[in-house]
Amino acid sequence: MKTWVEISRGALGENFETLRRIVGRKSLIMAAVKANAYGHGFEAVVPVLQRRVDWFAVDSVPEADIVARLAPAMPVLVLGYATDEELARAVKKGYRLTLYNAAAAKRLLRLGTPSRPARVHLKLETGTSRQGIFISDLAAFVKPLIGKRQIRIEGASTHFANVEDTADLSYARLQLRRFEQGMAILRRLGVEPPLPHAAASGAAMILPEARFGMVRTGIALYGLWPSATIRQDVEKLGHRLRPVLAWKCRVAQVKRLPKRTPVSYGLTERLRRDSLIAVLPVGYWDGLPRALSSVGEVLVRGHRAKIIGRICMNMCMIDVTDAGQVEAGDEVVLIGRQGSEEMSADEFAAKHGTIHYEAVTRINPTIPRIAVP
Repeated sequence: MKTWVEISRGALGENFETLRRIVGRKSLIMAAVKANAYGHGFEAVVPVLQRRVDWFAVDSVPEADIVARLAPAMPVLVLGYATDEELARAVKKGYRLTLYNAAAAKRLLRLGTPSRPARVHLKLETGTSRQGIFISDLAAFVKPLIGKRQIRIEGASTHFANVEDTADLSYARLQLRRFEQGMAILRRLGVEPPLPHAAASGAAMILPEARFGMVRTGIALYGLWPSATIRQDVEKLGHRLRPVLAWKCRVAQVKRLPKRTPVSYGLTERLRRDSLIAVLPVGYWDGLPRALSSVGEVLVRGHRAKIIGRICMNMCMIDVTDAGQVEAGDEVVLIGRQGSEEMSADEFAAKHGTIHYEAVTRINPTIPRIAVP
């Protein structure tokens, strides 16, 4: 293989156990495996987690199909939008659906039956301004569903816009109050969803009052912190997370080039010295952002090596002059650890002005994900 992603089963299991210790036993744990398990790969992640977590969460019905194939006994919640055709398939297959618009509710009343009801989780809009039912509209939204055996309101959820800044959780607590107001409205209507859930990874770790009956853990399961401040606060309590993903490739070619030689498209960078240059068989198609051109670094033979010139669609060049006797076939680490050096997902992302969530989820899904201990 010219490039591959390694997924540590051990790290994934350790991170789950860490989250279980933090959350406690009163809340179920839903693993968010949307977006190809945050880029880590459904096939590598779901079989490890199905023995540990209580639920899975995905973005779409096609993603639910994949998870159901890998973990057929597990409940799966679709968090995102579903077309009319996908709603029908979801009801037939027993997937849970996030419900937030009246048109979908009417469609589900037609699709569900008393023996096979559409099982839904109401999404309450509390301040993130995405999907959701406004609290002021909640009673009117729910009343047509009360007593209908075609729909089972199994859960109610919301999502916090800002729990990453642990120095100021005032907005998160405002959203929490709004969510509790919504739950009170539901109770007055005689509707009491057995599975309220509001907390994703950040809130699950630092906002105990938001845990309710279930928490949704995504980024933390993969050993990546929602924010630096959450990491500081949680590590002070003795909890650690271990990155699950490492992205690697092989050196395709090594060549010596004289000082002032231009490298790659646009002649944007010329060598400042006589240099040993290695060609890597990865580019922006693979998920190595073009924005890392002349900025990014990789690890080879335990040394950092700078990306030289523009990253191409399927390859890039690195300066290995100071990395020892680099040869074609040598292993290169794009994200991960090699010897005493580490290129963390955080650093990889920061170098091109984004966050680790985006960096790992944009690794091309066709690249093999290999489960390792």
